[in-house]
Amino acid sequence: MNLSRQFIVRPVATSLLTAAIVLAGIVAYRQLPVAALPQVDYPTIQVVTFYPGASPDVMASGVTAPLERQFGQLPGLKQMTSISSSGSSIVTLQFDLALSIDVAEQQVQAAVNAAATFLPRDLPNPPVYSKVNPADAPVLTLGVTSQSLPLTAVEDLADTRLVQKIAQLPGVGLVTLSGGQKPAVRIQVNPARLAANGLTMEDVRTAVAAANV
Repeated sequence: MNLSRQFIVRPVATSLLTAAIVLAGIVAYRQLPVAALPQVDYPTIQVVTFYPGASPDVMASGVTAPLERQFGQLPGLKQMTSISSSGSSIVTLQFDLALSIDVAEQQVQAAVNAAATFLPRDLPNPPVYSKVNPADAPVLTLGVTSQSLPLTAVEDLADTRLVQKIAQLPGVGLVTLSGGQKPAVRIQVNPARLAANGLTMEDVRTAVAAANV
């Protein structure tokens, strides 16, 4: 049986069938979801490390670099970016779309554990990782300034009042605070007088930690 002959001997039916297929294609094309910024769940993980008092150079060489060496060996890693600032390090890892985010989390956890021996011994807390989506960019950014209050007081007001109020608004999923300045005290110890009183640096650290609120 010649299939093409059936269409040749029935030109009217062939024309109607062709028109129906074209019409169905046009209708289906108009119903396709189209977005300038489609919501794509990229398997992306962000690793954040805090080291209070450390300069950006110390964070880059002592914290970010050891982590990057371990992360660079992860299979399926597509892109890695990092930001080293005063007291903090942020490493963003983006994996292939074919890789499950749960598998990526396990790989990142193993890499963080492997890098622990190369990180500073006095690091307050180990690196913390979390799943993020690059498409979730902030839709509103607010800047807070003051001509009379110090930056530490401005940050405290923004953290305790402004952030709490904004987080309670309907439709708000996440509120983050950055760029502030937290109060800090630097203690310079005289080793000779410390030894004369039978004290060590660990005793000083314990006393400061006990007095810290």
